[in-house]
Formats: sequence, structure tokens, C-alpha cells
Amino acid sequence: MTVRTFRRWYWVHKWSSLICTVFMLVLCLTGLPLVFGDELAVWLGEAVEPPERVDLSAPVTFDALIQDAQHRRPQEYVKFLVHDDDEAVWFVTMGESLTSPENTVSFAYDSRTGAMLHQQAADEGVVNFLFKLHVEMLAGLPGTLFLGLMGLLFVASTVSGVVVYGPFMHKLPFGVVRREGSVRLACLDLHNLLGIVTAVWVFVVGLTGVINTLDRPLLAYWQMTDIGAMIAPFKDRPIPARIASVDVALHAAKSAASDMNVRFIAFPGTPFAGAHHYMAFMRGQSPLTSRLLTPLLIDAETGDVTARGTLPWYLTALLLSQPLHFGDYGGLPLKLLWAVMDILTIFILISGLYLWWKKRGMAEDALFAEAFPRLSAQGMM
Repeated sequence: MTVRTFRRWYWVHKWSSLICTVFMLVLCLTGLPLVFGDELAVWLGEAVEPPERVDLSAPVTFDALIQDAQHRRPQEYVKFLVHDDDEAVWFVTMGESLTSPENTVSFAYDSRTGAMLHQQAADEGVVNFLFKLHVEMLAGLPGTLFLGLMGLLFVASTVSGVVVYGPFMHKLPFGVVRREGSVRLACLDLHNLLGIVTAVWVFVVGLTGVINTLDRPLLAYWQMTDIGAMIAPFKDRPIPARIASVDVALHAAKSAASDMNVRFIAFPGTPFAGAHHYMAFMRGQSPLTSRLLTPLLIDAETGDVTARGTLPWYLTALLLSQPLHFGDYGGLPLKLLWAVMDILTIFILISGLYLWWKKRGMAEDALFAEAFPRLSAQGMM
């Protein structure tokens, strides 16, 4: 590598890191408790785990869950019925209107007994606050897209850091931390060592984080195009005189896709379903297909499945990237690994700021000569 090429990569690493570091620190600091978000919500009393043993003598109907939710919030409308991926829990999500993009509250029910476990307002709770701070910096979609830009700079910082580390390690033993020099030099070696050890994890989490910032735009585009095309042929039909029960709709969905489970169902009148249908979103049963969705359009009057959609490639990429970002597919051991890597990344970010602060005003040639003595001796500096 020539000195000019090295300096260019160093420049990319320096400025991409400086611009995004503060925001990446916020993401790492909020992401650490969110790794254990489910456990934290239970500990804070914002969620309740369903009991392990229950009396199964009385069968549960989903209509009963809907009626209970409507009794608790009679001035609002049921918009979605959502199944928790890991727990025996169904969530009934309500809003002030069927067409409003905002939800007001979710009621969690034990799917085996129908008992109401807890209710959670849409914008309340510590875990919800941390999630909003992590996803959108409390600034809505603009905040999310801004974080996506910072994520791209973070990926550029990671890649350029790996490139810069190559010449640095050319003549030095792997993992060396030169304690005989200045404190800053030892910090630099430790910064580089932890950076290269965590590089693959940081790159994957950073890149999938960037992809996840497109969640809402991509879902909105899918809703307007593919989902809109499924609903469009029925737009001119009269409003149904009667609505089939949600139990009938769920039975039809399971019959049409017997190898799948219901992930969530959108009620008639919501943008995802239209005025004449339920829309059931099904997921597979394998670790891979459980992340993907297949939409089924169910006639709200007859309970018959009238159309079946497919997931476009861009949403497939989005949904498959989410478990890699959140580390939520391997239980507690993987969560602990994600937490350790997150803590190491926090140290890398803070040490990077420290190194930049300490070297202010230092001539770049002298800096390179101190940090990369082998390269300096070879005339690369």
C-alpha cells in the first residue's frame, strides 16, 4: 500500500468515525438494555409472563378477546390481533379510528385461557422510550433516516478501519499493546485490537441497522403497491352488511396455509385490509421462514380466502436482517454475546474520541511515525 492510499483510507476512517460516533454511542447505550428488552419489561412491570401451568378446561375464542378489549375501551376500535413470537400471548391493538396510523393501547391475553395479562399504552413505558430513542431519536421518520445515514458512516468507518489495520499489523504481533510508550499509544493499540476482533459483528449489526431504518418506508411502499393491488378489485363493492367473526377468519387462514402460523391479522377498515376484508399475515414454522410473511385476503362477510400475496425481495431482505441486528433468535446465550459485543463497541467508540482529542495539533507525519514505526522505517510514511 502506498502512502497516498494509506492516508486516504486513514482520512475516511477519521472523519466517518468523528461524524457518527456520538450517535453510535447513543445507539449502543440504548441497544444494550434493549437486548434484554423482554426481560426488562417484565422486571419493570410493563409486561407479564404467562403462567407455565393453566387450567385448559374452557376453550378460548378470539371473539371473546375482542369483546373484552372493546368493553375496556368502548370508544376505540380494534385494529390488529397480533401473536407474540415466543410466548403464548395474543395482543389486541386498538386505535381511535381504524384508518389512523397511530395506535393507542395493546391488551395482552393468555392464548390458552383468555386471561388479560396486562395492557400497554402505545407511547408509555421505559422500554418503549428506549426503543423510540434507539430507532428514531424521538424524531419520527426523519430521525430514523438520519440514523440510517449515520449507520452508513459507521459501516464506512469499520471498513476503512480494517484496511488501515492491515499495514499496522504487517510487522507487529497480533494483539500487541505497546505499554512502553505513551498512554495514548497503548490506548491506540487496544482500540485497534478490539476493533479488529469485533469488526465482523460491528459490520453486520451496522449494515442490518441501516437496512432496518428503511422499515417504515418499505412497508408503506408494499402497502401502496402489492397490498393495494390485492384490495383494489373490491373497492367498489358495497360495505358488508355483516362481518364474519375473527375466529372464522383465522380458521380460514389456517386452512388455506396449514403449514404456517398466524403472525397478525388486520381488521376490516384498516389500511392493510380495506373495507371488505380481513388481512391475515402468515409466517412459516422453520427458523428462517418464521421471519417471513405471506398475506392472505379474507372476505369479511363470508370468511373465504379470496387472494394470496407474496413477499417482495426488499421486504425479505429487511425481515431476514432483523434477527441479525437484534440477536433475538438464539435465546439468552446469544443475547449475552450481543451484550458483550455491544460493551466492547462502546469502548471502541469512546477510545476513538479520546485518541482524536489527544492528538489534536499533532503533526500527522509524527503521529504516523509514533503509531506505525515499522511502516515509517519502510518509507511508507
